[in-house]
Amino acid sequence: MRPWLAGLLASLILLAGCGPVLLSEPLGTAAAPPPMLRYLALGDSYTIGESVRPAERWPVQLAARLRAGGLAVAEPVIVARTGWTTAELAAGLDTAQPAGPFDLVSLLIGVNNQYRGQGVADYDAELAALLDRAIDLAGGAPGRVLVLSIPDWGVTPFAAGRDRAAIAAEIDAFNAVNRAAAEARGVPYLDITPGSRRAAEVPALLAEDGLHPSGVLYAEWSALAEPVVRAALQR
Repeated sequence: MRPWLAGLLASLILLAGCGPVLLSEPLGTAAAPPPMLRYLALGDSYTIGESVRPAERWPVQLAARLRAGGLAVAEPVIVARTGWTTAELAAGLDTAQPAGPFDLVSLLIGVNNQYRGQGVADYDAELAALLDRAIDLAGGAPGRVLVLSIPDWGVTPFAAGRDRAAIAAEIDAFNAVNRAAAEARGVPYLDITPGSRRAAEVPALLAEDGLHPSGVLYAEWSALAEPVVRAALQR
């Protein structure tokens, strides 16, 4: 055998004994992107965005802000309907059966309980059950649930001729309940009620129906929620 051929065969035998060379990923391909963070928004007309475009809903704006800041958050799954009370939201959840776990769950509910004259005690019990369900849907992580206070519709043109002071006092009583329920469970709480009361002097904060928030006010809510949610998602 010629010397050069013997050397080539020896080199091939040596390489074969080293086993295959493993690559972390195929050449020319990019790593798969991480899965999108899942967001479930629960509520009533304030969450579904009555009288505004879908893109102006506050949960949709929040998700967009988080994505703009580098967090891969999917479009929110929304379980909400105009007019829903706590009991009706619970029934809506039973029907929708959203499949958890979600990385974020928001809960804004109670204005229709107050509007229909339902008692604070009933609200307390029904909200507690909803909040426990929200935590369960968030994978048992209270820090990834966000409770928002109830806005004060008494400052809107819709409330003309009504006792605005009485409405404000009742809203405050309901909000004391939802704040206490959130704090007892270690759930972040966002007080949007003071900002909603500015609508008495700033018409641009209201939608054309004279009752619900405009996209401008919803943008304020999403801006307030963003740092709280970002901190929770980045833990």
